[in-house]
Amino acid sequence: MFYTIDILGTIAFAISGVLVAINKKMDLFGILIIGFVTAVGGGTLRDLLIGNTPVSWMKDITFTYVIIASAVFAILFRSKINYLRTSLFLFDTIGIGLYTLVGIEKGLNAGLHPIICIALGTMTASFGGVIRDILCNEIPVIFRKEIYATACILGGITYFLLSKLPIDNNIVFIIAGIVVIVVRLLAVKFKIALPTVYKD
Repeated sequence: MFYTIDILGTIAFAISGVLVAINKKMDLFGILIIGFVTAVGGGTLRDLLIGNTPVSWMKDITFTYVIIASAVFAILFRSKINYLRTSLFLFDTIGIGLYTLVGIEKGLNAGLHPIICIALGTMTASFGGVIRDILCNEIPVIFRKEIYATACILGGITYFLLSKLPIDNNIVFIIAGIVVIVVRLLAVKFKIALPTVYKD
């Protein structure tokens, strides 16, 4: 279950990165690089912080194959994607939902406190997108008013609350991931944002 979530998150974020790169009119090499760093950026930082080296994608070549295949898929079917922004948002949202759980699981395996596990989950979900946006000369979504990292945190809290109940762990993972995705979707749908300290 955990490995499947990791692979699905990799696919979602790789496609998200590829769509941004295509939108920026990059060449094939640039598209592949952006797709790659979007998929593994957050996980790489997480693994370095918890001392899990070589980092996970270096130890399992499957992740590299999955990223390349996802990039090729997104490039070949880009003409079928009628609403690029909608597609990017959808894949990005699915990615943060899945990767939040991956980060939490890694933290639990390292024997870390739940608060630190939630931070790792948020970092895993967010920092690939941060690197992607910086390389593409965009202000990272996590630093804008949109609900992004907050959705990851709420999903993490949901996971630890539900884990106290007699519920199968796989079900807990699924519910927590859905919470992240739904919170993000609702926040964008109804234009819910965190307060800012400046005046418009």
